[in-house]
This record gives sequence, structure tokens and C-alpha cells, in this order.
Amino acid sequence: MAKTAVAYDEKAIQTLDPLAHIRLRTGMYIGRLGNGSNPDDGIYVLLKEVVDNAIDEFIMGEGKRIEITRDGDSVTVRDFGRGIPLGKVVDCVSKMHTGGKYNDDVFQFSVGLNGVGTKAVNALSEQFEVIAWRSGKAKRALFSRGKILKEQNRKEPASPNGTYVAFTPDREIFGDYAWREEFIEHRLRYYAFLNSGLTLKYNGRLFKSKNGLRDLLAEELGEEPGLYGIMHHRGEKLEFAFTHTHNYGENYYSFVNGQHTSDGGTHQSAFREGLLKGINEFAKKSFAGPDVRDGLVGAVTVKIQDPVFESQTKNKLGSTDVRGWIVPAVREAVVVWLHKNPEIAETMLGKIEANEKLRKELASVKKQARERAKKTAIRIPKLTDCKFHLGDKKERAEESSIFLTEGDSAGGSMVQARDVDTQAIFSLKGKPLNCYGLKRDAIYKNEELYNIMRALGIEDSLDDLRYAKVVIATDADVDGMHIRNLLLTYFLRYFEELVARGHVYIFETPLFRVRNKKETRYCFTEGERQQAMEEITKPEVTRFKGLGEISPREMKQFMGADIRLVQVRMRAMSEVSKALGFYMGKNTPARKSFIVKNLIAETV
Repeated sequence: MAKTAVAYDEKAIQTLDPLAHIRLRTGMYIGRLGNGSNPDDGIYVLLKEVVDNAIDEFIMGEGKRIEITRDGDSVTVRDFGRGIPLGKVVDCVSKMHTGGKYNDDVFQFSVGLNGVGTKAVNALSEQFEVIAWRSGKAKRALFSRGKILKEQNRKEPASPNGTYVAFTPDREIFGDYAWREEFIEHRLRYYAFLNSGLTLKYNGRLFKSKNGLRDLLAEELGEEPGLYGIMHHRGEKLEFAFTHTHNYGENYYSFVNGQHTSDGGTHQSAFREGLLKGINEFAKKSFAGPDVRDGLVGAVTVKIQDPVFESQTKNKLGSTDVRGWIVPAVREAVVVWLHKNPEIAETMLGKIEANEKLRKELASVKKQARERAKKTAIRIPKLTDCKFHLGDKKERAEESSIFLTEGDSAGGSMVQARDVDTQAIFSLKGKPLNCYGLKRDAIYKNEELYNIMRALGIEDSLDDLRYAKVVIATDADVDGMHIRNLLLTYFLRYFEELVARGHVYIFETPLFRVRNKKETRYCFTEGERQQAMEEITKPEVTRFKGLGEISPREMKQFMGADIRLVQVRMRAMSEVSKALGFYMGKNTPARKSFIVKNLIAETV
């Protein structure tokens, strides 16, 4: 039957209220929705928007304390800054592009310059309340889903200046969500590190930092400190800290105006350049950048007006003018510090010289690996690339992904089901080498691991990564879990920054298919399977033993718009080596005991 055409006339043109547009196109304003199981989910973005406003007050020298509480779904934030001007309280939380951050004299360093923040929180909350106090007077307004319910003026001479915001994320928008304490507390710790002198109180727990980025690195490194004391420099617009470790590669925590730039950007590049120049000037040498930075862990934060980011997610700074002042500032601070700390300087230069020696020794191994690969095949074996790379379509860079999957059967199904423009498939031959405890040359000598490097484009530098997402796609059985752990060991040991930047994911596919002649449901857990069996009459249940048993037609659903990806995240650098040592090391008795205990717990 032919589809009836809908008239495109004046009646088809709609004008949405701005807050209604936020509810209709939520992703444009806060990114992903999620259910609270990921720290980037929308409910945490709402909290960030409110706390950011309180942080801006502290940055401007107003208010050294922020009090945050959570009771069930609802969150409150109280700062002790200047307070929103009372006559503009309602406008500031309900009218788009209204706020004080357009005025550089009032707010000099802020990420959110578009006047949207609290408007989005208001529009996406079941209940939203704001109170502002200024000089003994107060203004209160209550909203529901962006619509004002009540406003009142009152005198409160005993209340200190500041702003209070309470909100409850709307379940019509976010569904069945749940807050996770670890994500909230992690964010608050970073706020404290980036704002020395600020005290954040969350449900009775205090977060504060005296030494800023030095404290951040110390916490991340934990019981495994660097090779020497952490170098720390703090200026008006630039702060940085660094040390070397025994790990491979380099790892950074970078920020702009308090915004975590997970993919770095021009400020991070300028920091790296200034560090290299400073060390070479002090040593009167010409060390290569990779030799200076291998094993380096650094943190850098800058405060700049009107920052330019490379994407909506603000995870990479694009402002080019920062290099001119960051490079010389870092160079000078490093030179002075090394002169003041001769013992540390000696340790650092010894590490760099050792890196240089290892790089030269590794060069011959790399050369042999390249020659071996050329003899094997012109193209990378087992890689089915996507048109994004074949056609160099840069505009879809953030959508590109590569799936590392086990076996030709699963790989073949995924090749037929994928989006040929943005999804590449790399089929593993079998179980990868357990590279825990091995030196770096092992991944060049092992054909499988070397080809993974080539496929990802990270043979020489992580900056050459060819895909935004590296997705581990293995069967939901014991062998599949083992392969997943082997690949994670590979990435965490040799390419830890790849994980830290948020590029590594786990692909989730259903364990069961429950269906009858009228309905089909795919279930990802035992609980979902049980519920489906109770709700579907005379169900037929199929247990997918592996990805290869999922037909290309079915696989297309799971690789499309409804794809389920779990981002691999590190709680702290110090936890990585402990976890790898426990799960992939030689402590067989302890690991066996752990498995047995957890199996018993699951069956009770």
C-alpha cells in the first residue's frame, strides 16, 4: 500500500518553546541520556552544570564552600558566592542565552558561555527550585519540567549571600535511572584538585586539596609513587605537575577552565613541548620527545577566556593562541626546578637516557616486524576496514570504530551486519599472547599483537589512532572472557593512555533470544530471560553460545543505533598494576580462591 503523503504547508511549521526544545532534543544539550551507570550519563551532566556555576563564583573570589546533598533521586547545591541578582533569578534559570557569563568582567574563566546550563537542568527536572540570597533579601522560584509554579520575594537577614538549587531529574526523560556515589565523589575530588582552597561537602564528606594537581597525581599513583618527587608549578593561569614512572607510554590529566579535556588539545601539546625544551636546555642535550616522555605522568590545567573546543563534548582544546605563552612558561619553570633539585635531575636524566637506549634497541625489532609484515601481505591481515578511512571522510571521525572479535565466524557475521562507512572489523586468529610482565619488544615480535597495532594505527604514536572507539567483541563464555582480559592486558600495559582517554569499549550482545510466532525478545541477562519467558506464551528459548551464532540480520540490530557499549575506565593508575598482577600474573592459588568464593556467592 502506498504511503499517504503528509501535506507540507504552513500548518506543518512549528515553533517550539526553547525549554520544550531541550526536552525534545535532549542530546543536543547534555549528550547521552543513559541510566546513571556511566559517569557521562545525563544526570551527572545536570549536576555538573549546577556545581560549575558555584565553582565559577569561587574562581571569581566569592565563596570558599559548596554544600551538596543527595536524598534519593533529588540533589541540592548551595554555594556562598554573590547570589544571582534577585530581579533576574527566574530569567537566569528559564530563559535561554541569559546569564552573566557573557560579561568578561564578571566571569573571566568559564567553559559554559552559551547561557544554557541551568536552563537545561530546569527543563529536564520533575522539580526544580532556585533560591538566591543577596544582602538579607531572597528570591525563590519553583518549577516543574521548565514551567514556573511559584515565585516569591522575602527577607532573610540571617542568610549569607549565595545560591541554592534543588532538582530531581525527570524520569519521563531519563527513564529508570539511579545515581552512583562513586561517580559523584570522583567528580567532586577533581573539583577539589582543580580549585585549591575550595571545600566541597557532600552528604557530610569533605573534599578539599591544598596542593592541587600535585595531590591529583599523588592519589592516582597511590602506593606506587613516581621515580622522583612530583614536580609542581602553579601560576595565575597555568598549573602543571609531573613525574616519571616505570610504566610504558605517557599519560596526562588535562583541563581547561575546570573542564576535563580527555583527548588533550593545544594546551597539552604546548605543555609537552615546553617540558622537552626545559629538560634539553638544562641538560644541554637534544633528547628526542619520545625518550623524554616515555613513562611520564602529567597533569595540566589552564584558565583562558573564550576557549575553542574541537567538538561539542569539549574533550579537546583547539585554541591555537595558547602555545605562545604556555611553552615558555613550562620551559622556564622546568629549568628552574631542575637547577634547584640536582638529585631529582640526575634521576630524571638517567630515566631519559635509559629510554633512549631502549628505543634504539627497539628500532631494529620494529624494522624486522615491518619487513615481516610486508612479506606476509600488502594489507593488514584479518582487517576489513571502513569507508571512513578508505575515503578519508574526516567529518565522521567521532563515529568511527573498530571491532576486535574472535574468529572468522563472528567476524564474518559482523562484516555483513556493520555500517560500512564507519565500522571496521578485525578478526583475531585465536587467544592473544598474555603479555603481562613482558617487555615492549614482545608486541612487535608477536604477529597478532603487532597487526592489532597496525590496524589501530598506533604503531608509532597514540596520536595516530585511526578510530574513535576500539571495541572488544568476544563471546559471552569462559574463553571469550579470557580473550577479553588478554586484550585489556595488552592495552593497559602498553597503551594505557588509550584507555585513559576513553577509547576502549566492551561490546554487549544478547545471551538469549525468547520468541514465539508473534514476538521476539533479546535478553542480555538471566533476569530478562526469566521475565520474557513469563510474559510470552509458549516461548522458544535460544542461548547464544557465541557471536558466530547470531545471524547477520540479527547482528545488524546490535551494531546499529541501539548498540550497547560499555566504556572501559580506570579508577586510578595505581589500581591498574594491582588488577593486572592479580588476574594475569602468576598468583594462581590466590586467583583460584577468588574464583571459587565468587562462584559460591553467585549460586547461594
